[in-house]
Amino acid sequence: MEVGKQQKHFVLTHGACHGAWVWYKVKPEIEAAGHLFTAVNLAASGINSKQLDDVRSLHDYTLPLLEVLEAIPQGEKVILVGHSGGGMSAALAMEKYPEKISVAVFLNAIMPDSTNGPSFVLDKYAGGTPPEAWMDTQFAAFGDPNEPLISLAVGPKFMKSTLYHLCSTEDYTLGTLLVRPGSLFMEDLHKLDKFTNEGFGSVPRIYVVCTEDKTIPAEFQRWMIENNPVKEVKEIEGADHMPMFSKSDQVCKCFLEIAAEYN
Repeated sequence: MEVGKQQKHFVLTHGACHGAWVWYKVKPEIEAAGHLFTAVNLAASGINSKQLDDVRSLHDYTLPLLEVLEAIPQGEKVILVGHSGGGMSAALAMEKYPEKISVAVFLNAIMPDSTNGPSFVLDKYAGGTPPEAWMDTQFAAFGDPNEPLISLAVGPKFMKSTLYHLCSTEDYTLGTLLVRPGSLFMEDLHKLDKFTNEGFGSVPRIYVVCTEDKTIPAEFQRWMIENNPVKEVKEIEGADHMPMFSKSDQVCKCFLEIAAEYN
């Protein structure tokens, strides 16, 4: 690391059905620049040992991230990155540990607000996504039969055409081998209190728009920014829903710019 540059600590989430493995291209680049990089496997994701049936809420799902932040020493701050549906876990962490986060980066992620209920943005997203857009994605009930949650398992056709459409064949293949069933925990989100201005709302936010995202289209990303304005908007041209694969160099450049700008 260059003299005078301060080491930063990135803590990152992933989207539904994915895991910490999505950051395999970005992690070595950020570490080579002298920063710390903690990619979290959320519950029942990646190599996390929990099964989806054991995960009942957004809090349960986010617990591995909350444990990482809890272990951060008082007085130290991290750069928190949420990707895709992992934006909801990032928001929960912002609500609980705002004093430990210097800036939160929503990388083409679902970004809630502190005006409406936690489910508001996802409800809007789901309402604007026709059923046929999910293609071969499988939805199923899981958990307590009396209070079931809905899981989703992304199918290879959906992954190829909508999630990974600008990614290499190798990265698409990696994804098909490693995805697990996940959930957006909508039923739980409808029960939760609003995020607060004192918690979630007190952390500076950056939104990174990915222009060729077919899963969370750029128009919806920009609507979320209008709905809950951020400190800074960045854009990665030509990035699909998996920018850490399709535009990894640009993602690294973006992260290093943020590391230089925020303490």
